[in-house]
Amino acid sequence: MGSNASDFPVNHGIAPYEPKDGESYMNPEQEDHFRKLLNAWRLELMQGVDRTVDHMKVDTGSYPDPNDRATQECDMGMELRTRDRERKLLNKIEKTLKKIDEHEYGYCESCGVEIGIRRLEARPTADLCIDCKTRQEELERIQG
Repeated sequence: MGSNASDFPVNHGIAPYEPKDGESYMNPEQEDHFRKLLNAWRLELMQGVDRTVDHMKVDTGSYPDPNDRATQECDMGMELRTRDRERKLLNKIEKTLKKIDEHEYGYCESCGVEIGIRRLEARPTADLCIDCKTRQEELERIQG
């Protein structure tokens, strides 16, 4: 049983792409859709960074109670780790947008096959088809 776009939720404010019959893979409309999706995701992440900076400016008070201070430091540490992961994701989004501009988006970097619209809807920065990604994860699990 195949899935269609209505099976997927709106992603970063962008409705899933609904391919038309006979449409070629990664045509300009599809590239434009994923460009919009990635730019919306990037904007959300950038707004999160701005909120963190604002929060850190406001919440830098020194607490006399050691427990309160430790809680604040722990919260800030977790927030900074989250922002570091998001920074790495922003880099991946930029790399993916460049691939769209170069018309290389949507194809597996390992074997060259189409990654597929549904997989890209679920993970717009995917650069491996599901088979190659599964193999990669199995190797990582074996190698520890």
